[in-house]
Amino acid sequence: MTDPHDHAHDHSHVDHGAEALGYYETMQIALTELLIEKGVFGAEDVRREVEAMHARTPARGAAVVAHAWRDPAFKARLLADGSAACESLGIAMGPTRLVVVENTPGVHNVIVCTLCSCYPRVLLGLPPDWYKSRPYRSRVVREPRTVLAEFGLELPNDTIVRVHDSTADMRYMVLPERPKGTERLSEAALAELVTRDCMIGVAVPSRSSPR
Repeated sequence: MTDPHDHAHDHSHVDHGAEALGYYETMQIALTELLIEKGVFGAEDVRREVEAMHARTPARGAAVVAHAWRDPAFKARLLADGSAACESLGIAMGPTRLVVVENTPGVHNVIVCTLCSCYPRVLLGLPPDWYKSRPYRSRVVREPRTVLAEFGLELPNDTIVRVHDSTADMRYMVLPERPKGTERLSEAALAELVTRDCMIGVAVPSRSSPR
């Protein structure tokens, strides 16, 4: 996303890499260069946006989860309207609708985007390579328990597994179960237990979870 040409204006801010580009990558580059040429925005604007995107981390999502664990009223708002609840914490979701799905003792949720890699980047940062891979996108909807087991997550046989497919205008985030024995932890300490994979649903938090 994120060769010099023989015409006058400079596109040196874009590194296309050595690999052959796909159709959508080619279209994205062409559109970006056209908009820069037309003066809609500048190369510096693109650079700042790319840097801001790469600066996002799962820590923001972890803080939202920890706040929901400690504040039942906020948790209810988060499950009812994820975008509005996040915006109440100063996290702007933009036009994207956020749907938060809660793990319970009998239900485990996992998210995917079967068409591409739609993902709540504002909360979780850039998606991992495996999330964008064709094997994950195709297999997790057909054999979720097998895929979760490959991540090291073995669920009880009576646990219902629900797979949620993100779209261009809707993103999902998993609200994991709060680990037992964390009642006395501060909100900051709770956030340290929440990993990116927990909020995708391929892992669950524990007292020893690393960020």
